[in-house]
Amino acid sequence: MTIATTKSTLGVLALSLAALTTLGAHSEALAYSKKVRAACAGDHQNFCAQYVPESAQARRCFESNRKGLTKQCVSALIDAGEVPAKYLKK
Repeated sequence: MTIATTKSTLGVLALSLAALTTLGAHSEALAYSKKVRAACAGDHQNFCAQYVPESAQARRCFESNRKGLTKQCVSALIDAGEVPAKYLKK
């Protein structure tokens, strides 16, 4: 194996690791707390069942249906810092 091939291989590995690290951080950022999952399970089923729970699409769905979300769900989202307190005001 030549030095150029080794450097190239290391570069590809470094890029792959960086991509996996970024994806891992992104998926963690999307994860809801157990309290939010429990409080919002019914709302997800009623409004956003076509989307994978905790996905970006489900979050957009919740946003577009926020006026229909239960108070329990909105309160849990507020407590988790997911949405501002003004969401409780209808």
